[in-house]
Amino acid sequence: MSTRFVPVVVASLAFAIAALAQVQMASIGNSNLSHILPPSSAYRFPAGEKLTYSVQWHMLNAGTATILMQRSGSREHLTSTAESAGLANKLFHVHDIFGADIDPRSFCTQQISKHSEEGPRRLDRSIYFDYSHAKSLVDDKDLKTGKQKHSEFDIPLCVSDVVSGFFYARSLPLHLGFSQVFPVNDGGKTTDVRINVEARENIKGPMGEFQTLRVRAEPISGPMTSKGEIWVWLTEDARRVPVQMKSKLGFASLLFQLQQMDSPKPR
Repeated sequence: MSTRFVPVVVASLAFAIAALAQVQMASIGNSNLSHILPPSSAYRFPAGEKLTYSVQWHMLNAGTATILMQRSGSREHLTSTAESAGLANKLFHVHDIFGADIDPRSFCTQQISKHSEEGPRRLDRSIYFDYSHAKSLVDDKDLKTGKQKHSEFDIPLCVSDVVSGFFYARSLPLHLGFSQVFPVNDGGKTTDVRINVEARENIKGPMGEFQTLRVRAEPISGPMTSKGEIWVWLTEDARRVPVQMKSKLGFASLLFQLQQMDSPKPR
């Protein structure tokens, strides 16, 4: 197993979440315009919900990933973690923490914080989306050398991120035939991903058996173009829980399975 394996796991997880974000855009039909729709007035964010996934590569345990949604003032706050495990951890240790603030009225991501420990690399990154000037402001700090870097990138009027896409997708009335393009930004150039809701499938996993919608996603513009694809299985009920994901990125084909879901707390 290559020492590049765990970074691919992390990248695939990010791509997986980004792909989920694309699902919601199906609600506006077959338009090729990449943009975000605000949530319906009936949608309620699942405060306190925590999703825990195992990550496997050819049946080997590569690590775990979690996603937690919480209310923070007038915004929704997401926290996601990625942790390597087993042989993958011995070859290339990973401990990543991702946070994002979302405007619940528009579903636009407002800012992102990232702490990355990947092998010998230690990096903190903060991203602020200045929609009034159509710019993302990115500040990086190398925690080993102390070196800092500031960058700015052009962005559209509204973007999502690689984590909040889970919840954006689940807010829509999905069904077979949906296809759309949606912008995702993680601090650099914006990636547009085209999604297609392909089929209804019965999925068995650690948490039981579910009737799901299988969604395929691939980037069509931006830094991830032609570099991979992903399939996501969302429960075919009002919750739209992502119970399984499969990514193909470079040499790696990875399987993400939901191991535990902590129910949201009543508001």
